[in-house]
Amino acid sequence: MRIIYFDIVSFQDVIGQHISGVILFHETLYQKADDSTPFVELLKQRNIIPGIKVDKGVVPLFGTNNECTTQGLDDLQTRCIQYKKDGCHFAKWRCVLKITKDTPSKLAIMENANVLARYASICQSARIVPIVEPEILPDGDHDLARCQQVTEEVLAAVYKVSQASVRKKKMNFALYLNLLLDN
Repeated sequence: MRIIYFDIVSFQDVIGQHISGVILFHETLYQKADDSTPFVELLKQRNIIPGIKVDKGVVPLFGTNNECTTQGLDDLQTRCIQYKKDGCHFAKWRCVLKITKDTPSKLAIMENANVLARYASICQSARIVPIVEPEILPDGDHDLARCQQVTEEVLAAVYKVSQASVRKKKMNFALYLNLLLDN
């Protein structure tokens, strides 16, 4: 289905006037159009920057109330180096947090903040710009004030852990995170 979507939407001549970047899945990165042109090349021809989704899905976070964390850090360095060679310039990683009366827990917040910081550091070492964006699911029976409180708590944790990571790695990740938080 993704290949059909790409053929119909992504390679129309005007698409580059409206879209500046596309996040690809691993398998889509290596697919080709009907004329055997790699998707990445078609994107570049239209001034669209290719990016890549690099996480390997969510898994249960044991010791929590049905919360999760994201896997895929083990071989991320190797994959990012290859993705950069294959034309990707930015990456997306999904960390999901659910809002209920009792969640997200402190454990889930800190685990996901640490995972995001490690992901960002690895991406930068491979010269790929990381999109650092914890995904706080808005569905549930909570009010807007609870959503705001959780969002602020999660972003503060991500920022704090990322700053500590920057100091350790001597990388300028804080600039990326500041840009995200200011928008």
